[in-house]
Amino acid sequence: MNKIYQLILVTGCLILLCCSSNLTCLPAAAVLREHHESPGVLRYHAHTSVKDNKGMTWQVVLFPEYQSNRVVKYHLRLVGFPGIAQFIHPQPLEIITSRGEVLSAKDMLSDSSFAPNVGEFDLTSLLPILPSKGSLKLSTILDDGSDLCLSIPESTLIEWEWLAR
Repeated sequence: MNKIYQLILVTGCLILLCCSSNLTCLPAAAVLREHHESPGVLRYHAHTSVKDNKGMTWQVVLFPEYQSNRVVKYHLRLVGFPGIAQFIHPQPLEIITSRGEVLSAKDMLSDSSFAPNVGEFDLTSLLPILPSKGSLKLSTILDDGSDLCLSIPESTLIEWEWLAR
């Protein structure tokens, strides 16, 4: 009788383990963030943190620019820790899709006084053709001659697609 209880207990634990592992393997949902641009005007942006090829964390923010209540441009802002990395302006951002396509985004801060650890690129014409499946690699050269390489996961691409709708 004792062996039957042990068998039932082990079987129950295995079933519970299998069910719980299926629940934890579901993909993460992308969530857009909202902010108040001015009183009564709510805007959305996509914001995520990713590590570069050297293990440094970067903020990656995609946001629309509005004129007369319609989107006229999409900005992709990359922000590193101050004093750690500095962008060269003007320097395009290379975007490599998981299909191997290489795209280029124009530097928007060439005549700006932004902090040197901030890069901002025009994704307006590229956003509609970016894949929502797979991933992206963002690449540019920093002022010390090193390569900045950021891997953008599929969940973030889905978020970007939602923002563009």
